[in-house]
Amino acid sequence: MEISEVAKRTIAEGKARVRVKRAGMLQFVVFEVRRVKIGSTHFVELYVNRVIDSNELERVANEVGLPIEAENGRAFPEGMGAKDFLGL
Repeated sequence: MEISEVAKRTIAEGKARVRVKRAGMLQFVVFEVRRVKIGSTHFVELYVNRVIDSNELERVANEVGLPIEAENGRAFPEGMGAKDFLGL
């Protein structure tokens, strides 16, 4: 599976500034690109150390095209898993 141009640009920049609904308010949150070790390789995800609702995590993952992790969980783009982001 090929990743989107937005995802490639986000990985290259090392961060993404995304508008997210938190506590009933729209806020801009900066997500950092992080590499998570899985076995002998790594996969790429965006991480923020805040609590974000799971439906917002899923929306952002689909919008950016990369896995998203917050303090309360992780979401992958629809139809994708960690194996799709190995070695990026």
